[in-house]
Amino acid sequence: MSAHILIVDDETHMRIGLRDNLEFEGYHVSEAEDGARALDMLSTITPDIIILDVMMPKISGLDVCKQLRKEGNNIPIILLTAKGEEIDKVLGLEMGADDYVQKPFSVRELIARVKAILRRSTQKVTEDTITIGHLKIDFKKYTATRNGSGEKLSHKEYEILHYLLNHQGESVDRFELLKNVWGYHEQPTTRTVDNFIVRLRQKIETDPSNPKHIITVHGAGYKLII
Repeated sequence: MSAHILIVDDETHMRIGLRDNLEFEGYHVSEAEDGARALDMLSTITPDIIILDVMMPKISGLDVCKQLRKEGNNIPIILLTAKGEEIDKVLGLEMGADDYVQKPFSVRELIARVKAILRRSTQKVTEDTITIGHLKIDFKKYTATRNGSGEKLSHKEYEILHYLLNHQGESVDRFELLKNVWGYHEQPTTRTVDNFIVRLRQKIETDPSNPKHIITVHGAGYKLII
């Protein structure tokens, strides 16, 4: 069964161009012309990936992303940002977006990002369920509990923990995470990784300021200790 992709962009020619290319690759594609329409559609459909423009009327892409993550919706999101909108990229990733592509972009690059996310989403995990500090994670069901209560993790947070788990006890540098979790082959700001690690520590550690499980290895990156 082909993956289902929702394109959200107020520019008609952009939606048509992306739809035609994605359908040519064999994907099932739905479209929304703005954020409000996208949220309405997401009450009845569950796509595998959302391609979401940042600058849109009515409800911006950032607000759509924020609302979905607040509701516990962890569908992977790729943001489309205009050239020079660095603040939007940072905010988008902090709000739970999984990746971003800067306009103007190569359609081949975007399709490569889509394939990378789908590939990582379907990878078999080493352990179905693992407990790290206060957090019990079911990688098969993509659910987590903290001290018996449900805990919301973004899709990217699951992927980071999965990668660190597969390299347990090893130092993993920021660029390695950006390459293997985000799919970047050129190094953007490493603040992205640090921001995600801070949030994960708040959910895992007894004292996030003095972590015992996700350790900073100065000059080298991070290490997971269970």
